[in-house]
Amino acid sequence: MVCRGNGTLEFFAEQQRRILNEMVSMRGELASVRDDIRVLTTIVLRHEETLIRVLEQMTAMVAQNARIVDRLRTLDERVSRLEEQEH
Repeated sequence: MVCRGNGTLEFFAEQQRRILNEMVSMRGELASVRDDIRVLTTIVLRHEETLIRVLEQMTAMVAQNARIVDRLRTLDERVSRLEEQEH
């Protein structure tokens, strides 16, 4: 059975095989992309956890620094008072 021009059944069958082969190839690529996304998501989540811990540590260090500054200020005031009493 022949259709117009090169539109034979063999031609259509070959085109269908080519399309199916491309779809098989695309499925393989899609699986690879899914795996890549899983790996990248895991990496991002690890980095997020690390960032959260770093921010917590920085917050603790800022609080510690504020306490040290308060202690130094208190000591400085005490030294100033003692110096004033000596004069």
